[in-house]
Amino acid sequence: MKIYLLAGEPSGDKLGAALMAGLKTLVPAIEFRGVAGPLMQSEGMESLFPMNELSVMGIAEVLPKYPELKRRLRQAADDCLAWKPDVLLTIDSPDFSLRLARLVKEVSNIRTVHYVAPSVWAWRSGRAQKMARYIDHVLALLPFEPPYMEEAGMLCNFVGHPVVAEPLASPGQAKAFRDAEGIGDAPMILALPGSRRNEVSRLAPVFGEALRTVLARQPEARVVVPAADAVASAVIDAVKAWPGDPIVLDPRGRADAADRKRSAFRAADVALAASGTVSLELAANETPMVVAYDMNWLSWQIMSRMAKIDTVTLVNLVSGTRVVPEYLGPDCRASNISAAMCDVLGDDAVRNAQVAAMNDTMVKLGRGGDAPGLRAARAVIEGMAG
Repeated sequence: MKIYLLAGEPSGDKLGAALMAGLKTLVPAIEFRGVAGPLMQSEGMESLFPMNELSVMGIAEVLPKYPELKRRLRQAADDCLAWKPDVLLTIDSPDFSLRLARLVKEVSNIRTVHYVAPSVWAWRSGRAQKMARYIDHVLALLPFEPPYMEEAGMLCNFVGHPVVAEPLASPGQAKAFRDAEGIGDAPMILALPGSRRNEVSRLAPVFGEALRTVLARQPEARVVVPAADAVASAVIDAVKAWPGDPIVLDPRGRADAADRKRSAFRAADVALAASGTVSLELAANETPMVVAYDMNWLSWQIMSRMAKIDTVTLVNLVSGTRVVPEYLGPDCRASNISAAMCDVLGDDAVRNAQVAAMNDTMVKLGRGGDAPGLRAARAVIEGMAG
């Protein structure tokens, strides 16, 4: 069996590596080719060109690189067509991935599979119908996504979310983290102002003001800020204006960065987080949270009018509850956020309701079953047979 794979960013590389491991378990005589990051390469695949050339987001960033991206797109399509795989499997990065699938499908009958369903349940539902012209099969991370893909004419399997396979810190490791950072038994607040520079610059001032109110009511509380590698310097600069002498977890150059982050997530009493998949990481650790996010005025006007859902927090969506407070766009104000933080910290009923929804979310995302990579691999093989 021959599988042509394409990943365009680190999260896709991680999904791809787990999928490759699952495929090798089920079909030992399997060959891989395509575009991969270091994790997929460690599973035995050479990359046609460096994956990081595709890790570009935002119109302003893409435009200068458009000619090179277009050249890489044609190169990948030609390479795939020449190799004649049984399956072209693209992973997330829809702007590049789906263009590749279209080029291949227009001149061949190669089976096309896309891993990570687009969020058509949230906005731009027409994307599913467009995909169906050149995608045969979708592997979905969320349990409510298959009907949207199937309605458009594609086969779709829910294969589980990778968060359920992530290792968690033990209570002992959480205590050791608290002791090492001098936190002890004090209330511990995680602050997560995003993983992109524009998010940090927009959210950090609001988060800081919200925390000022919370710390005025609970002056013994400590704030811990796990920083993503790409924005560590921006986070360090931003929190200088925050109260309470925040502890920034700078991952750069630290072999134990992942362990420290996991321990911090497990040790926290409450988190203030930017909207995104970090809410699922917090849920896996049963860490109650408040979610907040803001964007520029024009983006908010467009998004809010196109949105088909009343919450963006994945714990709320998957559990079917609205127990995680979220403050988006014009509601992303320090006064709203601080009030919700104090409620979560001070009310056991609020915390317990969140934890119950988090556990339900993890079960629905596949906790307790086969690893998502293996489930995805099995779906790919069964899809070919069916």
